[in-house]
Amino acid sequence: MQATEKVKYIIVGQGLVGTWMSYHLESAGISYKVINDPSIQSATSVASGVMNPVTGRRIVQTWMIETILPYAVAQYKAIGAKLNIHIIQCAPIILIHPSEQMQESFEYRMAHENIYLFKQDPSKWSPYFKMPFGTGAINDCYWMDLNMMTTHWKNYLQSNKKLIEAHFDCKELTINDNGVSWNNIAAEKIIFCDGTNSMNHPYFKTLPFAPNKGEALIVKVPGLPTNHIYKNNVSLVPWEGDLFWVGSSYEWSFNDSTPTASFKEKMISSLNQFLELPYEVVDHITGIRPANTQRRPFVGLHPLYPQLAICNGMGTKGCSLAPYFTHQLLEHMELGKPIEPEADLNRLKAILKEVK
Repeated sequence: MQATEKVKYIIVGQGLVGTWMSYHLESAGISYKVINDPSIQSATSVASGVMNPVTGRRIVQTWMIETILPYAVAQYKAIGAKLNIHIIQCAPIILIHPSEQMQESFEYRMAHENIYLFKQDPSKWSPYFKMPFGTGAINDCYWMDLNMMTTHWKNYLQSNKKLIEAHFDCKELTINDNGVSWNNIAAEKIIFCDGTNSMNHPYFKTLPFAPNKGEALIVKVPGLPTNHIYKNNVSLVPWEGDLFWVGSSYEWSFNDSTPTASFKEKMISSLNQFLELPYEVVDHITGIRPANTQRRPFVGLHPLYPQLAICNGMGTKGCSLAPYFTHQLLEHMELGKPIEPEADLNRLKAILKEVK
């Protein structure tokens, strides 16, 4: 079919990354079209929506957080203002130390090198939690209502005729010297922001994706303050009303994306060990994260097909990474600005093969 509509960019996917990619293009006044398959579940729909500057059992600051965090906070506020919705709130993490070792690790990090950690008065939290090893807290943490954001942005795209709800098949993509075409749309470049689906595209299937399965429970906890995130061996994250997201798991080997009884039992056991309040499990959700073996995103142009771009592989840090790296990709394509070397797709050019 001959292309009849021309835009500068085609974006594949309207999860978290695709939303941010199209938002930056919209803000820059650049023409685009988003293709999204509504039958494919996005990992965003089941994500906790947390930005945390500290990571892991070692309680260390996350990669590039001093640059990425303030940028991301400003951008979430900006897209919320554009859509006239409130999608981001500051939500310090209250750490309910699960062991003496974790308590000691927290005390050490707070004393030596971590500007985000601070002490808490245990008596403030004793009505809600069992705390044999005390408490701590992490500042500058945020919670975003990602489902609200992506849903309202979808509505915005639809009302402006910039969204096509359809299955994207690379077999229908034509690459030529002037750019690309898909069905009746021509563009200078196509940007793949479609999570684990990029693993099936012939141009990017050799990238070191390592998808992992995440599960979470949605539980009702009446009386638990919703202006904080709580973390023991599991996390409790505000979800909606008096509902909390509880999880999550990181399964690197899995047969399917369905919920498992073993995860539910494990979460209930963990909640019973440290939560003082009664609760009710109301849902059990799962999703597949587009993680990778290098723990750094894939951002840039295909070295053999510069008409193709990708912004993917965000893993568990997508909330903070997506606003920043979609903007970096845009500035790279439009202005020739460099991409952060650890995220630049060019680092993997040796394994990106020509498609015969």
